Amino acid sequence: MLDSADIERAVEALGYEVVQMERGGGRRRPLLRLRIDRPGLSSARSGVTVDDCVAVTRELRGALEDVATDDWVLEVSSPGVDRPLVKAADYERFTGSRIRVRGYGPLADRGRKLEGTLLGMVDGLPGTFALEIEGDRVEVPLELVASARLVYDWDAVGGVGGR
Repeated sequence: MLDSADIERAVEALGYEVVQMERGGGRRRPLLRLRIDRPGLSSARSGVTVDDCVAVTRELRGALEDVATDDWVLEVSSPGVDRPLVKAADYERFTGSRIRVRGYGPLADRGRKLEGTLLGMVDGLPGTFALEIEGDRVEVPLELVASARLVYDWDAVGGVGGR
């Protein structure tokens, strides 16, 4: 199977970025699951369509068939409206967005779970981002974050189903 760097390069050559890559499945039927996005978009709506996922799937399927000897499963999808923040660059890209953060332990003396408006990365503190929570500025080191996701504002689009 292709290594992670080869897969990322192939996806980037098509104009997308890999948000998450997961390998799983069994020895007899390996699984490669990708979540892709369009680089540079700064809203919770990723802009990734089914056609985009099909294009990436076709490109990778061909490359995987050239190197894989096993029967395998490839899943390509958008990151969804609750897109995970994975890289430090994501915390800059989505500045101004509402996010939900879960820590490995308590974060900023406020518990393991935080929700607030992302203020971006903190100048002078590499690997630390800032949130505004109820009017307070809170700084959180990335190394303490188990997961972080955008919070989609359903009310802004008229509720579930866009009504």
